[in-house]
Amino acid sequence: MTVVLVSLILGALIAFYFYLTRNYKYWQKRGIPYVDGALPGFGNMLPVILMKTDISELCLKIYNDNKGRSMVGLYDFMSPALMVLEPELVKTIVQTNYSSFAKNAIDIDPNLDPLLAHNPFVLTGENWAHNRKRMTYAFSSMRLKMLLESVKQVCTTFENYMNEKLNNNQTEFELKNLFARYTAQVVAAAGFGVDGFCFDDEKKDMSFKKLGQAIFEPSLRNSIVFAVTFLVPSLNKIFKLGVIPKHVDNFFRTLVTELMEQRRKDGIPRNDFLHLMAELERAEGEKFDNEMLTGQAMSFVLDGYETSSSVMSFVGFYLACYPKIQEKLREEVISVLNKYDSEITYEGLKEMTYMDQVINETMRLVPAALLMKKRCTEEFELKGSDGVVCRVPPGMTIFIPVQALHKDSQYWENPEEYDPERFNSDRKSNIDRFTFLPFGEGPRICVGMRMAQLQVKAGLAMFVRKCKLELSPKTQMPLKLIPGTILPTPKGGLWAYCRQL
Repeated sequence: MTVVLVSLILGALIAFYFYLTRNYKYWQKRGIPYVDGALPGFGNMLPVILMKTDISELCLKIYNDNKGRSMVGLYDFMSPALMVLEPELVKTIVQTNYSSFAKNAIDIDPNLDPLLAHNPFVLTGENWAHNRKRMTYAFSSMRLKMLLESVKQVCTTFENYMNEKLNNNQTEFELKNLFARYTAQVVAAAGFGVDGFCFDDEKKDMSFKKLGQAIFEPSLRNSIVFAVTFLVPSLNKIFKLGVIPKHVDNFFRTLVTELMEQRRKDGIPRNDFLHLMAELERAEGEKFDNEMLTGQAMSFVLDGYETSSSVMSFVGFYLACYPKIQEKLREEVISVLNKYDSEITYEGLKEMTYMDQVINETMRLVPAALLMKKRCTEEFELKGSDGVVCRVPPGMTIFIPVQALHKDSQYWENPEEYDPERFNSDRKSNIDRFTFLPFGEGPRICVGMRMAQLQVKAGLAMFVRKCKLELSPKTQMPLKLIPGTILPTPKGGLWAYCRQL
């Protein structure tokens, strides 16, 4: 009896092993170079799940270990996936043959995350095309000028906040926390036309910043949500975790419903995103579904709050590290503002070209999207410059290692060095656009890119005109990112001293 039982258990374990490894000869059979060391059930992803490394760091290692190759196969848990390593293949996937890779490889369950399911990043097909058309309308040059009026008011509030803190002898700030106040307040004002209470510590429990933190701040819950949503979506059929917490979902549903009813009744022009949606309703002659509207407004929150504050905090960090670059930027900002009577204007922000260089170089070294994942939607044959040919079936995930491309010495001289002059007017034309992907590329390039740039530049213009940054010893050097976060988050934070000018 014991022998039979042991035999059954052993047989079950062997069967389970073969089930877990059933796809692990996929790349060998096709003659495609592949990453060694796939483990049963985990493939090449065990270090990521154990949070020993970040997925972008894993991809960077794979990229560096396979220099000279055009592509390499790997195992994304039990599924074969393909990483492309050369810019020409990136171009093929995101632009030239976009229709064969028209989907981002992130699956959002609309039952768990109904609002997030309306985000342009996860939409596909006609829904995506229709949504993108609306968002492109909202972020046209004319409407960005309208939204800038709300951003300018936030800049004034931010300036007053800094004056008060510095006058009270508070000089040390964690930059992510500081700039998150600004971007959350911009989201409240330019998105919804309301006060986000982000600079009022007495009302911090009511602030838009606190709502954003519930989604993005490093925590056990958010790490698990990130893992099951972005790394192992099949597990979410068991855990059923939504990215957007229920209280945040309910807050924005109520807010958008009330504000849209008000805008439909009074028709008063306002400089916010919801007013633009009300305008679009009238132009299309139909009342928009409240869930769709709230989902699009939530996209404004997700894209405008965390990503922008992350970029601003790293810009602040590098300015603190490089005083000469900081001073050159300050000189440009003051020169342009003097030209426009010290007022932040749409035209003036466009003229701040050195600021563009600083922001671009920051996003090269620390891109908000460290990795892009695309899903094949139509069978396609990829041909590498090294002669490797891979027929990609529908459903396969394609990894585009953004961070690795941004730091490859083949495309960037001294890639670890912080040098905004890479993006000056003489040198930027030599940059292969598919080696620099901070907002993606092709038809699915980030639709909110211009709004993000607008608010980042306006906030930085106000800040560097008034404050000088010096790095605090609290900042842990060299920077090390926390694994399991949606956006790059340095351990210990980015701390700096702010001196009033």
